Amino acid sequence: MGKNSFISVISQEEKEKNRGSVEFQVVIFTNKVRKLTSHLQLHRKDYLSQRGLRKILGKRQRLLSYLSKKNQVHYKELINRLDIRESKTV
Repeated sequence: MGKNSFISVISQEEKEKNRGSVEFQVVIFTNKVRKLTSHLQLHRKDYLSQRGLRKILGKRQRLLSYLSKKNQVHYKELINRLDIRESKTV
């Protein structure tokens, strides 16, 4: 899922207001993670990119934990939309 497909879901006027929202930042970080992951599959010894990936993952994890505490419904919706976590079926 690309950045533009998620942004198109948000209307134009809301997009300008919500650039700093937690959901938008998580989408941006997820796209960066996917790009870096594909890059690291080709260049396994690129240690600086590995470090950058770990930093981005940490930022995204902090934002997601904040969102889960703040609004559980938005958190679950965002996780499902971005397909970040595996769904736990009991």
